[in-house]
Amino acid sequence: MSKKKKIIVMSSLVFLLALTAVLNVLLAQNTSANSGDAVTTANYFATYRSERTATRSEELLQLDSIIELYDESSEEYAEAVAMKMDIVTVMEQELQLETMIKSLGFSDAVVSIGVDSENVNVFINSQELDMDTALSIYDMLLSDAEVAAENITIMPVYSEI
Repeated sequence: MSKKKKIIVMSSLVFLLALTAVLNVLLAQNTSANSGDAVTTANYFATYRSERTATRSEELLQLDSIIELYDESSEEYAEAVAMKMDIVTVMEQELQLETMIKSLGFSDAVVSIGVDSENVNVFINSQELDMDTALSIYDMLLSDAEVAAENITIMPVYSEI
């Protein structure tokens, strides 16, 4: 390919990239102006789960690359396998607790368990949280997740589904 053709192709690509950026900004401003707090709140639980899944997938991919890189007898390999198992255990526990909390009558709930800490955060789809409901969730977390009471946070997040 001649030098002139390369310049034309590169110029066209730069122009298309700039056009895409401008359209992206315009569409993002238009979408954010039309949406409101209702969309953000309505999608809170789905967005949280999506972001959590994406983050965990990235962490698991990084651990897989470490596992592939090192020999099975190395310390790095053992640490990566242990961290991967911890993440999988936390993921299973979060899913189980979310299902149990939904069984209390909530339309949606999200549980976030710290892998490196002992904190458990619970977000429930409710306009308000009464003492009986909070105690039910606390008891569930104390017995099933074996979490200390001072490490539990329960927050209502109302979302119309």
